[in-house]
Amino acid sequence: MFLFFFFFIFLLGSPPYLLARNTPGFTNKEVTGISEFKKHFNRFGYLPLQNDTFLTTDTFDDRFKSAVILYQEKLGLPTTGKLDFATVSQVSTPRCGVPDTPDTPDTFHATKRYVYFPGKPRWSRPMPMTLTYAFSPVNFITSLSSSDIRVVFKRAFATWASVIPVSFAETEDYAFADIKIGFYSGDHGDGEAFDGVLGVLAHSFSPESGRFHLDAAETWAIDFGTEKSDVAVDLESVATHEIGHLLGLAHSSVKEAVMYPSLKPRDKKVDLTVDDIEGVQALYGSNPNFRSGDLLESDISSNQAVDLRIRSSDHMALALILYLLCM
Repeated sequence: MFLFFFFFIFLLGSPPYLLARNTPGFTNKEVTGISEFKKHFNRFGYLPLQNDTFLTTDTFDDRFKSAVILYQEKLGLPTTGKLDFATVSQVSTPRCGVPDTPDTPDTFHATKRYVYFPGKPRWSRPMPMTLTYAFSPVNFITSLSSSDIRVVFKRAFATWASVIPVSFAETEDYAFADIKIGFYSGDHGDGEAFDGVLGVLAHSFSPESGRFHLDAAETWAIDFGTEKSDVAVDLESVATHEIGHLLGLAHSSVKEAVMYPSLKPRDKKVDLTVDDIEGVQALYGSNPNFRSGDLLESDISSNQAVDLRIRSSDHMALALILYLLCM
């Protein structure tokens, strides 16, 4: 499906002055390919299923336009109601498989954009708490060494532990671990099948499920200096994001936040922003060793990194799309 979105971008994006003319922005018209976008918006929480045939039709109707607008608002895109270049590019970007939680008075915060799962679940244990985690002895990958993977996850857990009074300890007892980590392919029995390279990278579940699944088909990387693949995905970035879900955070609308739902190949996002930190601290309180000044330092560091990525991301994204289309 994601190759289809790449092809759609190609049709929209060259030359740039054709974008407005080629962009579907009308309603009650048949537009080839709209059904694929309907399936995407349905999967990630923007377009409820109306009937058995709704997702297979290519009608750009008012319901679909409303879903596009909701998607654009949630992910910080220009709110046009059209499948413009920015929107299709976002749809085609690899992402977390957890659906996006709509912003409601119970989940959305006027001054920040961190969001919780419905019901605001959290791990309900006395503070400070320790959660154990373990790796599946069966569902694992061999493209990276076990020791390297463990180091990456230890660092990702430590990132969150540095801001809240929750610590994480690895255990060999997978059956009784609070958090169970595994790499899976395709349909693996939880109703959230993986789709191969790129697309959905991983998913985890809200407290206190503790299930953390990664797509075994991805080219997982711990060092882009040694992993040269154009479709390599940073393991630590995805691990840090999914741990946020395990703690109770849903997807943020802040593009710089770790809890933003998407991650481009060869991008790295492991530093918590103010949005991530304040969101998780509202659930668990603050780590007594955490300094409030760290909030500002974290945000400045993240924004500087984002500014650098923005300057080159458009050219890199187009190059990647053309590469994938030619595979």
